[in-house]
Amino acid sequence: MADVRLGTGPGRWILLATVLGSGVAMLDATVVNVALPALARDLGADMAGLQWTVNAYTLTLAGFILLGGSLGDRFGRRRIFLIGVVWFAIASALCGIAPNIEMLILSRALQGVG
Repeated sequence: MADVRLGTGPGRWILLATVLGSGVAMLDATVVNVALPALARDLGADMAGLQWTVNAYTLTLAGFILLGGSLGDRFGRRRIFLIGVVWFAIASALCGIAPNIEMLILSRALQGVG
């Protein structure tokens, strides 16, 4: 693969895509806090379930982030980044359709893997 300079047109798009992708992952770690009261009401979640909703994502993200870097070195950063974005999007959709707190916690953990 040819090197792409960040000052060129393609380089700027690559930089924008990676910053947005990483930004969404970091935003998702905190944005769920705003929805906790609604989650408690709609899913009948107790405090422990709400805590796991927040922590499931953070724990799996922390546990798999180094593996993602290693896989990127081995199989190509672009490929692993795209797989991660698609995985994250699918897990986000699962969060959106979660019928109960247990499914939401599992889906949040899957988000952290992506």
